[in-house]
Amino acid sequence: MIIALELVALAINLFYAPINVAAGGATGIAILLSAAFGINRSLTVLGVNLLMIGLSMLFLNRQMVQKIIVGSFLLPFLMYITPSYQVVDDAVLAVIIGGTVFATGVAILYRLEASAGGTTVPPMILKKYFGINSALSLLLIDMIITAFNLLVSGTNAFFLAAFSLVITSIVMRYIETGFDLKRQVQIMSNDALDEIQAMLAKEKLSWTTYEARGGYTNEGREMVMVMLDRSDYAHLLRQVHDIDPDAFIITTNVTEVHGGRLGY
Repeated sequence: MIIALELVALAINLFYAPINVAAGGATGIAILLSAAFGINRSLTVLGVNLLMIGLSMLFLNRQMVQKIIVGSFLLPFLMYITPSYQVVDDAVLAVIIGGTVFATGVAILYRLEASAGGTTVPPMILKKYFGINSALSLLLIDMIITAFNLLVSGTNAFFLAAFSLVITSIVMRYIETGFDLKRQVQIMSNDALDEIQAMLAKEKLSWTTYEARGGYTNEGREMVMVMLDRSDYAHLLRQVHDIDPDAFIITTNVTEVHGGRLGY
């Protein structure tokens, strides 16, 4: 959790704050106030987080408050002790790197079911009492904060902040779902299923065989399911088509696989 929060602090202090780009969140508010009035960023984040802790105590359960409270104090502390200076001169490059680092830290926090507090609290409250999707309400809050770049730092900062939101969402999606994506392949053959299974055994691939029933004919037929890495998919497809060019194949992307061997 400390590593994740430090990544967020590094993204703010080394990439966003030096170019005065506020891409949402309590840290975005801190950057705006620092650029406009010279207020210390870590103090602003602490103040916003204290307010959010108070709201969470009023409207959320104790378990949620416990998840929020640790990160709410750790993040401003890490921002305070982390050096702040401009690492790269190019603003677009700063936003790309900063967005990637920031998203990595936030994604790790989500994996740990932890939180840095801040503007993540109002969406939790809105979801609990009004059923409003928390992702949409958080995006709206971030967009409002991002819009204030127009008043504080100008048009360039606004578009850079908007671009940063896109970068952050893309990186978070990939980190949350995992980089080690798998392919689930389902194979059905009229006459060559035994040969396909023999090929799978030769290739040392695990598979599961189960019965499928046609909706029109109501005939039962066996189908093979294989879970494999993306790099092995093209090879498997070629091997199946060499055995049966008319084999019926369904392929699905799978973000995560847990446990032992699927085939038995």
